[in-house]
Amino acid sequence: MTWFEDVQFRNAVRIGMWLLVALLAVSLLYMLSSMRYVGAGIAPGNTISVSGYGEAVAVPDVATFSFSVVSEKPTVAAAQADATTKANAATAYLKKASIDAKDMQTTDYSVSPMYDYVQKACVGGYCPGGEQVLRGYQVRQTTTVKVRDTEKAGELLGGVGSTGATEVSGLQFTFDDPSAVEDEARQKAIADAKAKANELAKQLGVSIVRVVSFNESGSGVPMPYAYGRGGIEMATQAMDAKVAPDISTGQNKITSNVQVTYEIR
Repeated sequence: MTWFEDVQFRNAVRIGMWLLVALLAVSLLYMLSSMRYVGAGIAPGNTISVSGYGEAVAVPDVATFSFSVVSEKPTVAAAQADATTKANAATAYLKKASIDAKDMQTTDYSVSPMYDYVQKACVGGYCPGGEQVLRGYQVRQTTTVKVRDTEKAGELLGGVGSTGATEVSGLQFTFDDPSAVEDEARQKAIADAKAKANELAKQLGVSIVRVVSFNESGSGVPMPYAYGRGGIEMATQAMDAKVAPDISTGQNKITSNVQVTYEIR
């Protein structure tokens, strides 16, 4: 081995050793961090669990309702054309009333055959029974509407019924963005849970260390209202005369129920 080859060999060995040391150092750091993480995730042995309840009340800023047009004709094409004419008349009325197109959505469209049961004539004392005879087809189109000016909800309900809508139902007041009300209810629920936990820890003579688990369930309480030929009965004359029902927006209540587990010592 020449002098030059000997130097190259020594350098290669030296580099290899440094790489090995670096690899061992990285492995050691990873093991230590993993042990710290695993240790941190060990479930504490001493805990207490408490529940908390909170509610927030606010005036809803959005109303939603649905209307349906129904047409029965001898053929599918005729029923579809008639239903489309009625639906277009209703949506045109709503657009004229400043309802944006993005706030109207077709939520159901169906075509169904309609049958009549016809009893066959009895012959010589024998009655062969009846049979189903196709009468025509029914087309039903349902549209859901979002009303951002809640004071106009009653007027729109009466108005859309006069344009040919067969059913008007499902009026509900809600929030366009319920997060603020939900946050308020959650904060009250957490505060309620904290107060219970502190009182319980005081009675037990222990100290609260940290939260180890949290669960939440909540609910909104909308004010449903429905009327029309498919819901609560309403006179046809009233629908045709665009009579606006007297509707109260009221308030919606959002609730939050939380379950919090604390480590104690």
